[in-house]
Amino acid sequence: MLDLFPEAEKPVEIIPAKKLTARAAALYVAPADHFQTRPVDELRLGFDGISGDFHAGPTRRSGGREPWYPRGTEMRNERQISIVAADELGIVAERMELAEIKPEWIGANLVIEDVPHLSMLPAGTLLFFKGGVTLKVDAQNGPCRFAGRSIAENAGMADIEAGALLFPKAAKRLRGVVAWVERPGIVRAGEEISVRVPEQWIYQA
Repeated sequence: MLDLFPEAEKPVEIIPAKKLTARAAALYVAPADHFQTRPVDELRLGFDGISGDFHAGPTRRSGGREPWYPRGTEMRNERQISIVAADELGIVAERMELAEIKPEWIGANLVIEDVPHLSMLPAGTLLFFKGGVTLKVDAQNGPCRFAGRSIAENAGMADIEAGALLFPKAAKRLRGVVAWVERPGIVRAGEEISVRVPEQWIYQA
């Protein structure tokens, strides 16, 4: 078999794939006209995402995260589901000197337990829910001032604008991940999840 990485070249370290077991601790849905979510007992998922949710749809409009497109360009919606971890939100709250940050304040759809460093899950990670749903992680969810303002307002911070600006710094690499629906169905609160992390490597040209 062809050796793609001969000894004469700098070797590329391959980190093996792994499996984890997790749990869907809490579920949330956003109304169609606002990104903040509310608790629910189940999520009804189609290929467009969560039925009726603010972020549902096969496509979305580009924003500040996609500077390579003019703002408002229609593109594939890879941000159908926002996933966070309670322990990471606790760290962000502490950095912002708040008692708590509720998942619904930042538009989360799913809180997952028992995955260390959830926000560091690589693109391509698959979440297999016991009931049959599969989600595929696309990327980290970059914290923004829009979510920061929501936190500041809901937490009653004295300086709303300062809170909005603080969140992107405090939540860097701790704001969770976004995912899209690979296999639709219904996710229920408390459901077991099999997490399959793919092989990883650092690409260097």
